[in-house]
Amino acid sequence: MPRSANQKLKLLYLEKIFKEKTDDDHYLTMPQIISELNRYGIEANRKSVYTDIDALQGYGLDIIQSREGALTYYHLGSREFEIAELKFLVDAIQASKFISEKKTRELIKKLESSISTYDATLLNREVTVSDRVKNMNESIYYTIDEVYHGMAEDKCIRFRYFSWNIKGEEEYRRDGAFYVVAPWALHFDDERYYLVGYDLEKEDIRHFRVDKMRNVEITDIKRKGASEFKKTNKSKYSQQYFRMFGGKIERVVLKCKNEMANIIIDQFGKDVLMIPEKDGFFTVKVDVAVSEQFFGWVFALGGNVKISGPENVKEAMETALKKCYTD
Repeated sequence: MPRSANQKLKLLYLEKIFKEKTDDDHYLTMPQIISELNRYGIEANRKSVYTDIDALQGYGLDIIQSREGALTYYHLGSREFEIAELKFLVDAIQASKFISEKKTRELIKKLESSISTYDATLLNREVTVSDRVKNMNESIYYTIDEVYHGMAEDKCIRFRYFSWNIKGEEEYRRDGAFYVVAPWALHFDDERYYLVGYDLEKEDIRHFRVDKMRNVEITDIKRKGASEFKKTNKSKYSQQYFRMFGGKIERVVLKCKNEMANIIIDQFGKDVLMIPEKDGFFTVKVDVAVSEQFFGWVFALGGNVKISGPENVKEAMETALKKCYTD
């Protein structure tokens, strides 16, 4: 790029220099700033840089000036993200199953661009999460985009839906036929995204794992199922639907040991009413989608949480447990 063209970009390069080369622990003097501009083919003098710094400060850039002896130092103060906030975001990205390895690296690289090169090295840290499996397919990002477009345009979407077979291959449900669904929400649970939509064939609100949707397209069919969706309690999805498996919502009575209070609050929220009982127990009534996944959650707590009622739910759990062993 000709030097004259670079001169027109002087303010942009100056902003870039402050963002990349300075932070609360790293400063630049005026000669160093001019030298950095020269690296981009930009000629500058003190007077013009003073004027440019004033302009950037007026624009909202937090450029801080300080003196130490005969020298004046400049650095960028506050930014959009604090380093602690970025570390949290990086940890979340690295730990998320639905984000592929390639996209993980790309997102972290973008986050690094918002801080100085010195602080960026602090983000290059490994997060060790046992048995963590990253999504191998990046189509999930395009799927999410299509779902949002469908909601924005008030149109149904169609897609193929698959399960893994014992060969590790994608095996389409409904013999590969398209599902036609009115998208009403995207829900994040157990580190996975789910589409909450009205299935036109089943005529009911259903959940679909976004990473198992393929060939997503927006149709010309206007969305349906608004009234059914409004009946659902969106804020309690994670509490009621265990691993997002469906089931009839029922009021279930649980008898729990007192030390299970943390577990109950983690799953059902702080507003749940825990009624003290004798011998170190309490009871709680919760609305859950009764499914084998719910029974599995109860069983995993090793008898510290038991189903007290209703009888049909107790019988259903007994039936589910019998399926877990052979004669």
